[in-house]
Amino acid sequence: VQLQASGGGLVQAGGSLRLSCVASGRNLNIYSMAWFRQSPGKEREFVSASSWIGGNTHYADSVKGRFTISRDNSKNTAYLQMNSLKPEDTAVYYCAAERYGIGGTFQNNYHDWGQGTLVTVSS
Repeated sequence: VQLQASGGGLVQAGGSLRLSCVASGRNLNIYSMAWFRQSPGKEREFVSASSWIGGNTHYADSVKGRFTISRDNSKNTAYLQMNSLKPEDTAVYYCAAERYGIGGTFQNNYHDWGQGTLVTVSS
């Protein structure tokens, strides 16, 4: 599946952004979805995931309580609502998907990746 991430931008600390990930031509209800991020000079890290079955969600400890992953299968779109943003949330955010995938926190669990959208949080 082809994924298109959008919604990044510049926001002040404490602000909010909502990222979107549109899957072209596929029905998301059979895909596990996830968001990862990569900050300058750091490895890409897990942010949040949503399993295709059971609706299970997972969050990195660093974003728990501030970020919310959701999906609208009728629009083939997954979202990442980010509240109370901090400068350390600055990164390129990537969405990822795996058909009938187990989901979870490991990048290797996901076969399809979007191009990334930049989020910059100023202090």
